[in-house]
Amino acid sequence: MDFTTLVETRPLVVGDGAMGTQLMARGLAAGRCCELWNVENPQVVQAVQREYVEAGADLLLTNTFGGNPVALARHGLADRTEELNGAAAAIARRAADGRALVVGDIGPTGSLLAPLGELSVAEARDAFRRQAEALVGAGVDAVLCETFQSGDELRAALEAARECTDLPLIASMTFSPEPSGRYRSIMGEAPEAVVGLAERFACAACGTNCGQGIETMAPLIGQLADLTDLPVIAQPNAGLPRLVGGRAVYEQAPSVFALHVVRLYESGARIIGGCDGTTAQHVRALRLFADSL
Repeated sequence: MDFTTLVETRPLVVGDGAMGTQLMARGLAAGRCCELWNVENPQVVQAVQREYVEAGADLLLTNTFGGNPVALARHGLADRTEELNGAAAAIARRAADGRALVVGDIGPTGSLLAPLGELSVAEARDAFRRQAEALVGAGVDAVLCETFQSGDELRAALEAARECTDLPLIASMTFSPEPSGRYRSIMGEAPEAVVGLAERFACAACGTNCGQGIETMAPLIGQLADLTDLPVIAQPNAGLPRLVGGRAVYEQAPSVFALHVVRLYESGARIIGGCDGTTAQHVRALRLFADSL
């Protein structure tokens, strides 16, 4: 089953959970490169993803959120972009074992675009193109551009991905609530930004992820659903973190997470997964709800 058929035939598509926080729980040191574990500890990455498949995930994201060469350069790994992304896709395919679709995960560069920063749009686009080509060449079923705070950077990522594939694209930005009830990204952009870009690049879905926790996400999902006919994706964190020994700890129980999932669905989300702090237990709670529909 392909991505479009999956979304059209299921009342709710279940995504997977977090990768970074799960790898840190298994020994990844804070500040270290998650993507390097695709070649140094592939069995651990696969174990996390296999847990998500066993919990009932329909979609499995590759361990490539920071896999573009600009982000990898901070770890001295830019020249290994193709290797690390290709390895990630292979791991996810093994973990999925035909039971879930593999989605290539593309996150932001972590650098400000000119004129606010030194990274040009052309350089960002080239970086995203290298990553997208590696993921597509390694056999992913779709590509997700997520956690973007800048519409200009998301545009560069979607343009780069669309130039190298006709696979389904998914666009996701991160927004925070304002006292007025509206939502804005750190760069001051409203939900209309992600919808406009998703429609411009013929995306298969669009939505939001990360943010300030699942509790504040339902009104945002409602706004997105009112703005577009595209399927809306929601990937909330497991609540807000607190710092423990210098690490962000997410303590929202799967049962509490599941209560808010109902509101996300009722607000218009048709694909729901988890972001930071979510585990296989959170995905299992999602699966139980999806199966009840």
